[in-house]
Amino acid sequence: MAKFILGKKIGMTRIFTDKQSVPLTVVHALPNTILQLKAQRSDGYNAVQVGAGEIKEKNVKKPALGHMKKGGALHLVAKEFYTEENDNLKVGDKVNVTQFAKGDEVTITAITKGKGYAGVMKRHGFHGGPKTHGSDHHRAPGSIGGAYPQRVFKGKKMPGHLGAIVTSQKKTKVFDINERENLILLTGSIPGANNSWISIKQ
Repeated sequence: MAKFILGKKIGMTRIFTDKQSVPLTVVHALPNTILQLKAQRSDGYNAVQVGAGEIKEKNVKKPALGHMKKGGALHLVAKEFYTEENDNLKVGDKVNVTQFAKGDEVTITAITKGKGYAGVMKRHGFHGGPKTHGSDHHRAPGSIGGAYPQRVFKGKKMPGHLGAIVTSQKKTKVFDINERENLILLTGSIPGANNSWISIKQ
């Protein structure tokens, strides 16, 4: 059965082993509640919807309120995880960090840090123009097309919005689990800003 959980990225730290310093990302993953089970016969696919985070009832819209009360808990965020089968699960069950183990390889999905409107050097890694000898072309993109066909081709690398997109990072290793504090320690860095919600799935 697939392993999955929603958590909040806390930040980075490191642990010293006998041989090296290991960079770690700390994720706080309080027990999630299963809000809905989707099946192939009724919905066209198998999935589990889980909720996480605390929210007051007055801040929940009425359609979502009725949906969450079926699971017996109110949550700030909800997400679906695709699964092959849901036979051993039921609405209202709790999902916690104990399902993961040291050495597991997981996929992290999160919204990357938003960096606003960026130029081509920051956004695409352009080298830039000469810095001396009267050049007026230091960080500009340069030519963006020829005389024909009198238009800019779609997909041209140009300045624009950078970051704030959903991305996934595969084969991230679980370094350790802290069941008492509901923490998952992941090796290396992961996408997303501190205090942002991320999903972890094996």
